Amino acid sequence: MTESMRFALGSIVVGLIVLATKYAAYLYTGSIAFYSDALESIINVASAMAAAGALHLARKPADHNHPYGHTKVEYFAAVLEGVLIVLAAVTILRQAYFSLIEGPEIEFTLLGVVLNGAASIVNCVWAVALMRVGRKHRSPALVADGKHLMTDVYTSVGVIVGVGAAYVTGWMILDPLLAIVVAINILWSGWHLVRESIGGLMDEAAPEEEQELLRALISQHGDGAIEAHDLRTRHSGHVTFVDFHLVVPADMSVRDAHEICDRIEEGIGQKLPGARVTIHVEPENHAKHSGIVVL
Repeated sequence: MTESMRFALGSIVVGLIVLATKYAAYLYTGSIAFYSDALESIINVASAMAAAGALHLARKPADHNHPYGHTKVEYFAAVLEGVLIVLAAVTILRQAYFSLIEGPEIEFTLLGVVLNGAASIVNCVWAVALMRVGRKHRSPALVADGKHLMTDVYTSVGVIVGVGAAYVTGWMILDPLLAIVVAINILWSGWHLVRESIGGLMDEAAPEEEQELLRALISQHGDGAIEAHDLRTRHSGHVTFVDFHLVVPADMSVRDAHEICDRIEEGIGQKLPGARVTIHVEPENHAKHSGIVVL
């Protein structure tokens, strides 16, 4: 089992523990804000399950129906997570509305606050770990899960402060109002997740810093070639697809040109593990005198 999959499965366990803890905090206090916090944890569990399933499918080897592999399935998991976040926000807004109409009631207990705070600490530690492992293995599903959990941490801290303020001031209306703020923040988080995932599905180019690295690697390892141009990149889950045209002297043998390509592919693979490189070799009369000059 890969490290990514272990963390994905671990997220399900952590999510269930946090959900039980936050729901207990809601039962002790009756706070709608705590209820909204617990509801988001249900979304965390569902998202973790989706991420685990996506990671399992994404690691399947390419086949005749999917010659480029199954890596894009991770983006679908991230989109699903964004949709679930939106549904959670709508449910929270509905509950807050009824609380405002009927009049909020909170029974402030220290145990409820402690339980919610402990759950938030667990979420924070796990979110940092998920984002670290997700970036290490270039997994959009894990990174999205980590970002979502970190958003949950921020809202949980705000909820605890707000519930405490409602108790101290006696303004119980702060509780449903705070739940509305949490819902809006959750919507914002969901929008960002969906937008980033759609970018992956639409084959957006790799970040500019990654493209700069690729240009440097091609120039460094392309000794014997003249230039490279029409560099194109796209991400598909943890895989980066790279293709470009490599101009070589017209009298160069196929064997020598192939050796240059091998060096470039190996150099890129060392810096971007899992990258899939396609190189189109051209004679020097196809040079554009622009793009990447080989050192």
